[in-house]
Amino acid sequence: MFSGRMSKRLSKRYFLWLAGICTFASFFLVWWQWQEASSVPDQQHGLYALPQPLEERRHTITRIRNSAHLMVSAFQDHRRGGAIRVIGIIKREELQQLYCVLCIRTAAAGDLCGSSEAQVEIHSDHFDFPYGTSDILCSSPWSTKATHVSITTDPRVVQSLEYLPIQNKEQRGESFKYDFTVCISNLFGDFDNALQVVQTMEVYKLLGVERVVMYNTSCGPALEKALQRYKREGLLEVVDWPIDKFLKPSHGWKPSISPGDLHYYGQLTTLNECIYRHMYQSRYLLLNDIDEIIMPYEHASLGDLMDALQEQYPDAGVFKVENPIFPKTQFDDSGRFSRPEWKGVPGLNILEHIYREPELHQNMTVRPFKMIVDPRRVEQTSVHTPLKHFGPFVYVPFNVSHIIHVRSPLQRKLSKEQLIKDDKLWEFEQELIPNVNRVLKESGLL
Repeated sequence: MFSGRMSKRLSKRYFLWLAGICTFASFFLVWWQWQEASSVPDQQHGLYALPQPLEERRHTITRIRNSAHLMVSAFQDHRRGGAIRVIGIIKREELQQLYCVLCIRTAAAGDLCGSSEAQVEIHSDHFDFPYGTSDILCSSPWSTKATHVSITTDPRVVQSLEYLPIQNKEQRGESFKYDFTVCISNLFGDFDNALQVVQTMEVYKLLGVERVVMYNTSCGPALEKALQRYKREGLLEVVDWPIDKFLKPSHGWKPSISPGDLHYYGQLTTLNECIYRHMYQSRYLLLNDIDEIIMPYEHASLGDLMDALQEQYPDAGVFKVENPIFPKTQFDDSGRFSRPEWKGVPGLNILEHIYREPELHQNMTVRPFKMIVDPRRVEQTSVHTPLKHFGPFVYVPFNVSHIIHVRSPLQRKLSKEQLIKDDKLWEFEQELIPNVNRVLKESGLL
């Protein structure tokens, strides 16, 4: 009987203890929700609750309702006091007043939103096409707390809009996931140069690149197999870029030669988007095309190159690297790299093209360049030069680094004897050849 009484007393104490824990947890949950709700502005600050949960964007590109304009992605810009920067594409002659709808997603209060006038900055480089890459800037008292944003022509209609998640909410320090990321602006026209792409990717890996971002409108079947292989490896991030579903993009940079709505399938938009996408993920970005390799000539890797350049130019955030042409019409006479197993793979074999054109321009301001940038020091960029940036930029000496760019010749009348032999790629032969063959086999191309 004694043990039965003790058992009942223990059960009662256990029940009281459990009830106390539950009561404390309930009070804590109420307090936490109150704290969260009180940490965001309320209706007195111009916010209102959406009657239904906001709808997040479904595609990479979103049309701004009742306008000719497009919005792509949104980022918090800590250099602008926490303002929200929406990367957009604006029809320059039809720009009307746009509005930002900023929303704060909370567990306790739902989606709280407010509207404010947007500031639109159309980038100065648009090459006279009707549409231009633009920044749509949103500032309000609650910008730093906002989690989603949409752009509209009518701030009174907000429920059925598509909202972009705001990226880069955290401003990170000197710790980055990647040291080097390559931003490849556009794949289009069923591009299927698989062999050159694989060779280029494998050279970049040997130089220290850890991430490659490609904006893909369309590519051929062989290249698609290679891209899927690199995605599985974790090296490649492919961003769908269906710009042709919204506009008539140009195949070039000059409207009189390649007419259309937008320069070169939106190349400027994707380059700027890549800068913000990886602003706090990568120490450096290489802004170049798929057929270009930014090659160090006095250093073993890109890391060694940039360490040396930053030591010499500690305040610089943009490094311009000259872009000579290696004509695909001129071949190495020895046939050393005319490998039979590559004959059936679509694309150029860049190891066979080791002759480059001499300098076309003596004036540094008109010679072609691509860039290595610290993304945190760039606000807007064009293809060959930054449009807005912080600190000086540096022309990298040609002997220190220049680009290996195998393509159609620019100076078509030059004979092979007038070209300059540049077989830097051959230094990678021992590792490059087996690496390329392994990727081609794993892609089902060999």
